[in-house]
Amino acid sequence: MKPILFAIAAGLCWGIGEVFTKSVLHSGKIGPVTAIAVRSAVALPFLWLAYWWLTHHLAREPRDWMHADGLTWLKLIVGSGLIAGAGGMIFFYAALNLGEVSRIKPIAFALAPATGVLLGWLALGEPMTVKKLTGIALILLGVVLLTGRTAPTP
Repeated sequence: MKPILFAIAAGLCWGIGEVFTKSVLHSGKIGPVTAIAVRSAVALPFLWLAYWWLTHHLAREPRDWMHADGLTWLKLIVGSGLIAGAGGMIFFYAALNLGEVSRIKPIAFALAPATGVLLGWLALGEPMTVKKLTGIALILLGVVLLTGRTAPTP
């Protein structure tokens, strides 16, 4: 149950945060990359504080992470840092700058789990089930319904 609650909290934080971000971008005074840089700069001290708390008080994080092997570091830097961190945020904020949050957010956040399920199956050997495939199809169908252009009402 705890992972589900954390996922709900993350979704709420991102949903609320991106509405603020869209409002800032809409002002025309701050661009997408500036918004990412400020977001990252503000988040970083809190992330290091959380890391310190988890390692020193709850023993929930490995303390010897600096000794990870080269492949682990490569995956962390390229996959998490460059692709998900920088690339994902740059493309998302550029889209948010140009489009409606009510359309951009569902598209980005539907492709993320669909990609995760497929790559989890193909690259990590996680089981692929009919339930997962059905879920992906329903999520993507929902996003198409949610974000598709509708005819203007007379």
